[in-house]
Amino acid sequence: MAKILIVEDNALNIKLFCDLLAAHGHKPEAVTDSRNALDAARAFEPDLVITDIQLPHVSGLDLIRMIRNDDNLGAVPIMAVTAYSAQGDEERIRAAGAQAYVSKPISVVRFAETVDELLKDDQDRGAAAMPDDQPEIDDPESRANQPDDSPGPGEAGGEGD
Repeated sequence: MAKILIVEDNALNIKLFCDLLAAHGHKPEAVTDSRNALDAARAFEPDLVITDIQLPHVSGLDLIRMIRNDDNLGAVPIMAVTAYSAQGDEERIRAAGAQAYVSKPISVVRFAETVDELLKDDQDRGAAAMPDDQPEIDDPESRANQPDDSPGPGEAGGEGD
């Protein structure tokens, strides 16, 4: 289950996105006022941010840039969703730091596939960042799951001898 922050000012879109994400096993949280989006993202610690581009107060492009510049959120994948799709918009959105761009009205299938791709890519990046010499906790053969043969307190050779 991924935690997904949605920044959208349209109630119908929020309902559609939240229902769709919940149906796919995710935990969506919506923010309707873009002025609160960065603080909400810091508190929610999302695995993915989905943002409209045309927002009152703080534009989606500005929000994407703020997330990219945030020490804790900078690596979180971002999907931009917008009805405004003029020539060059996708390039501007990607240049701001979004990994994906979906135009409204959305295709439910494309929306879900894009979410899955971004979450998979993010998991792949996380797995690649894990050092190879670190034991896998879930691996039954791992050193981390083997009993410690060294003597404990009160045992021969342990503390207090």
